[in-house]
Amino acid sequence: QAEYVEDFESAVLCYLNFHSRYADMAARLAVLVTEHATPVGSGTVARTKRIPVEKRAEAAVIAWLRHQTTGYDDMVIPRVKGKRREVRRMLAQRSKALLERYRRGEPADAECVLRSALAQTIS
Repeated sequence: QAEYVEDFESAVLCYLNFHSRYADMAARLAVLVTEHATPVGSGTVARTKRIPVEKRAEAAVIAWLRHQTTGYDDMVIPRVKGKRREVRRMLAQRSKALLERYRRGEPADAECVLRSALAQTIS
């Protein structure tokens, strides 16, 4: 288990691929995603063996961002076939755009949802 957690965290860091100016932020995010996604019995995508660890890492990051940086958990999504998937896809696109800004090393404003989410998790 410990080896898997270490490998998964490395895969998350690799997926994030943040610019060096955001290395500390990437490391913190990788730890948080890994802590959430890897416990045995968690039922998260990180525990499946059906997809490569790199894809699991990507999916876990996107899921963490969906729950921590959007209003997804409070959204009232109509019970229409495909609607939840559509909303999740739209939120994933936003999350990927956010990650791209950090990968390019663009300046982040103080109200960035990722910065806010990371600040809230610091104990």
